[in-house]
Amino acid sequence: MTDRPARHRYIVALGSNVRHSVHGPPRAVLAAALERLARRFRLLAASPVIVSAPLGPSRRRYANGAALVAADIPPPAMLAALQDMERAFGRRRRGQRWGARVLDLDLVLWSGGAFTAPGLVVPHRAFRGRPFVTGPAAAVAPAWRDPVTGLTLRQLDARLTRPRPLPS
Repeated sequence: MTDRPARHRYIVALGSNVRHSVHGPPRAVLAAALERLARRFRLLAASPVIVSAPLGPSRRRYANGAALVAADIPPPAMLAALQDMERAFGRRRRGQRWGARVLDLDLVLWSGGAFTAPGLVVPHRAFRGRPFVTGPAAAVAPAWRDPVTGLTLRQLDARLTRPRPLPS
């Protein structure tokens, strides 16, 4: 690796709700995935792991986190690298959507703004409505602005998590 700065920065959301035969429980899966990200790219920051309720039919709670990484590859190549990593951890993309999975890596944002290609939309279409993504993402890059709304990750997370008064 050279000392020159990488051209792109990415926010990657990490999730797991299935024990891995080598790495162990979901929190350990995320730790192993972060180690692998750090070997492949420059890991700039990693959020604390949080636990969240599952979406869809899975009954297992998720361990979630986010990573800020730097790389010299464009978004389609980053997506391919993330999907290769998921496969290396045993993920198979078939069957029920939002089912249990040993590792889920989502490309949430990149430093180039918005990007669309077949099979890839950045920013991730659903991230703004998911506190298990906005919270960890805000932990690694609170001032990063969503290119669609113009809001920072801290602001997006606050909109999802601020306490609301009870109806009178």
